[in-house]
Amino acid sequence: MSTAPPRPALLLLAYLAFVSLGLPDGLIGVGWPSIRAEFGVPTEAVGLVLTAGTVGYLTSSVSAGFTLARLGVGRLLAGSTLLAGLALTGYTVTPVLALMVGCALVLGLGSGAIDSGLNAYAAGAFGPRHMNWMHAFFGLGVALGPLIMTGALSAGLSWRWGYGLVAAAQIALATAFALTVRAWRDRAPAREPAGSAPGAAAVAPPTRTPVRETLRLPAVWLGALAFTVYVAIEVAAGLWAFLLLTEGRGLGATLAGICVSGYWGSLFVGRVVQGVVAERLGAAVVLRGSLVGMAVGAVLIALPAPGWVAVAGLFVLGFAAAPVFPLLTLTTAGRVGAAHADRAIGLQIGTAGLGAALVPAGIGVLIADTSVELLGPALVVLAAGLIALHVAGTRRPAPDLPR
Repeated sequence: MSTAPPRPALLLLAYLAFVSLGLPDGLIGVGWPSIRAEFGVPTEAVGLVLTAGTVGYLTSSVSAGFTLARLGVGRLLAGSTLLAGLALTGYTVTPVLALMVGCALVLGLGSGAIDSGLNAYAAGAFGPRHMNWMHAFFGLGVALGPLIMTGALSAGLSWRWGYGLVAAAQIALATAFALTVRAWRDRAPAREPAGSAPGAAAVAPPTRTPVRETLRLPAVWLGALAFTVYVAIEVAAGLWAFLLLTEGRGLGATLAGICVSGYWGSLFVGRVVQGVVAERLGAAVVLRGSLVGMAVGAVLIALPAPGWVAVAGLFVLGFAAAPVFPLLTLTTAGRVGAAHADRAIGLQIGTAGLGAALVPAGIGVLIADTSVELLGPALVVLAAGLIALHVAGTRRPAPDLPR
């Protein structure tokens, strides 16, 4: 297989696109108190905005894998980024919450297509290092969002300025994608890292393979479930860890907050570091080790031990989980076959959003009915399930790979 390195310009655009995906997530947390006060709505009304965004994201991320063959990656990215930029522009001028909810739906449609389109492209054109680093830049975007909104509010400006700045960046990025449509057309397969399954890094250009053939493959649905469970673990740990450390393990609020921030930081650092490791040892080796590491971290969180043990478990879980999402995406073709990979990646991204929305909320209901100590055992069960799904999904060779 040829070893064509990814073009630096496309790498830069991919990194910036993932920063742009994370920015809106970081804006609303800081901006919502001002938004709520201006519109005169209750605090819980933020759920309407988040739900609309999730619906749009799920819809477009699932369908993106099925439309890549018609639009091409470049056009999909240019159009979706423009859509997201226009939605954020709508945030800056909307006079009522109802219109903001509509803009959130449109933003979700754009973001989901960007996420799926870039992941599908990167799975064939980037190696493990750049795949991990691309996802690390999403975390950078989430971290920058609150700073942008805080800076706007601290300067005495309206919350609308925070969204306006990000909207301008999105529209500039859409222009860059539009100018590079032809460059995104060809996907030279990235070099297969040592230790990868045959074809793990190769995603063929979109074909006319019937949709029903993709949907009939058990590996497609096992992969989608694996993404659902993985994201459920990542989000649930970050969402409920503060409550566990304060109410369950007796840590002070400030220290617990720092520890939760450390958990998210370990995900960022893990993606940067393990991207290099995966390039050398192979995606399959690092992925197996990471899944085991997630289970170890979950067990440490579940142990009825002092608070520092749970904190250590959080850091282990975060560092181990860091490369799982990008490497599962990278190895999709090795599980389902290159002809089905784009569609499978779209389904995986969509079900990941579903896992982030439903499972952590379900764990919260169980915690409310029982005890916050339920978080640890729940993470252990989910980590064991993730390992089982991965083993089942990789047990048989993909349908269009040599037996």
